Amino acid sequence: MRRTSRAAAGIIAAIGVVSLVAACSDNGGGGSGNSGTASNYPNQNITFVVPFSAGGPTDTVTRMIAEPMGKKLSAQIVVQNVEGAGGTVGAGEVARADPDGYTVLMHHIGMSTAPALYANLDYKPLDDFEMVGLVTEVPMTIVARKDFPPATFQDLVTYVKANADKVTLANAGIGAASHLCGLLFQSAAGVKLQEVPYQGTGPALTDLVGGQVDFMCDQTTNTTGQITAGEVKAYAVTTPERVKSLPDVPTTTESGMADLKVAVWHGLYVPKGTPPEAVQKLSEALKVALADQAVIDQMAKLGTAPVPATDATPEAHRAKLDEQLKTWAKIIADAGVKAS
Repeated sequence: MRRTSRAAAGIIAAIGVVSLVAACSDNGGGGSGNSGTASNYPNQNITFVVPFSAGGPTDTVTRMIAEPMGKKLSAQIVVQNVEGAGGTVGAGEVARADPDGYTVLMHHIGMSTAPALYANLDYKPLDDFEMVGLVTEVPMTIVARKDFPPATFQDLVTYVKANADKVTLANAGIGAASHLCGLLFQSAAGVKLQEVPYQGTGPALTDLVGGQVDFMCDQTTNTTGQITAGEVKAYAVTTPERVKSLPDVPTTTESGMADLKVAVWHGLYVPKGTPPEAVQKLSEALKVALADQAVIDQMAKLGTAPVPATDATPEAHRAKLDEQLKTWAKIIADAGVKAS
């Protein structure tokens, strides 16, 4: 039996909630009463679930689009962080929520990797969700504590090969984008390193800045500020072209590791069976948010950009997810990685 979206919100609150009221008009609704029909959607608060820690890159992207989406929908959008198991805890909560359009999931590339990583996953990405649209594709950066000895990316590869038993590679937990990027780095470099998992990229980056771990892969939305402030050492970005906000950071391709290419795509989901009218309204609000100049400017500062309007659709989103599920199933199987 599905939980109601209110029950899901209660469970999430018990875990620990960080909320953001995005926008509200006089008739936006205060979150009381029944959800009503799809034709008058929305008439109460909408919950955006982020399955990762507050302050992390997915949380950052979500909060960027929450305000303009809320304005378009004339509703309050509340952002809630539900951490755990590489994003699968939060995704599972949304899959079981009432399919009324009031519980929305923001997830990244981890939606396409979870089935290959978790043997007992309690949801199926293509079967248990309706797709709303893609949001952005964020480049990854390879960064280290600022006093880490290697000077260049090539030096980094040489150094970690010679010190594999000593070097620590941080990540946000099995299945997180930082973990996947780290797997690709180790595969491309032909080395096995000591991995240090955290509950989210926020605490991992904090320890990196503090010098407790040596290096990690993380999204530009989470590292650009620290790179430009000189708090961490940047070796490369994992996209074919350099990132405009980090013009002095070379790509992995130009640094001699063309096999290490990965961008972290994000998308919005609702439970399977959500009325098409609600999905459509969310998708249209997403397009408005991605065209908002403030959102464009904020994303640019963090090394990313909104997807084209043609990708902010349920159809484009489903096609992307289908393709990525197949791609990562092979990569993860080859790496022999499984989550407990």
